[in-house]
Parts: sequence; structure tokens; C-alpha cells
Amino acid sequence: MKIQISTEYIKLDDLLKFSGIVYSGGEAKHDIQLGLVRVNGNICTQRGKKLRVGDIILCRGEEIEIT
Repeated sequence: MKIQISTEYIKLDDLLKFSGIVYSGGEAKHDIQLGLVRVNGNICTQRGKKLRVGDIILCRGEEIEIT
């Protein structure tokens, strides 16, 4: 799926909630802390990681591209 942002960046936990992959910040935090989220192919454990246009996120079998 592609998510278009109109700001310079979006934080990882906010993106997961906005995309509907997780339903709450607690779920996002849990998945991120367990190393279940990849950003550009690398495991990311930073909830506040700033994502920008072109970044690709993989979580729960869903791929998100920031446009």
C-alpha cells in the first residue's frame, strides 16, 4: 500500500496507526519493541523513527511505501 504524506516526515508508530495495520499506539509500540517492523529492509526498534518519502516499511505482512 502507498501512504502519501504532506509533511516532511511521519513517525513510525503514527504511520502504523494511520495505515490501519495496528489499532493503537500500544500495539505499535509492542510490535516495534519486539523487532517485528522493518524500515527499508532493516529491523527498526525506534518508535519515533522519522520516515520520509521513499521509505518502505514492512509490518504484519503488509508493505507500506511513503509517497
